[in-house]
Amino acid sequence: MPARTVSRILRRHQVPYLADCDPLTGQLIRSSKQTTCRYERDRPGELVHMDVKKIGKIPDGGGWRAHGRPATTAEKTRQPKIGYDYVHSLVDDHSRLAYSEILTDEIGTTCAVGSCSALPPTSPPTASRGLSG
Repeated sequence: MPARTVSRILRRHQVPYLADCDPLTGQLIRSSKQTTCRYERDRPGELVHMDVKKIGKIPDGGGWRAHGRPATTAEKTRQPKIGYDYVHSLVDDHSRLAYSEILTDEIGTTCAVGSCSALPPTSPPTASRGLSG
């Protein structure tokens, strides 16, 4: 029997797709993509989501993929202190306007300074970007 026929019969009897079911129980998994109740703030700048991503720095001239892995014990123990960069990203809930900046750490004061630098100091959050609320 063709797969399309089986699919049409299952849809007629309101049986969910196999990909939408739990493999062990066969129960329908509720997906966040199908959520109908989504909140959105009335004005731009009223709610901002902030996320921080830690990314390892790459040494000048490339990393081990460019130069190969160290072969001797002395080379393995000698590790340069390269460190990390932290990408701070902010997304406005109303307008979906995004802002990202690379900063030196992820502590609270740096996050606060980063979020303040995302907005112009003398204007509303979206005025300089051509958005009106």
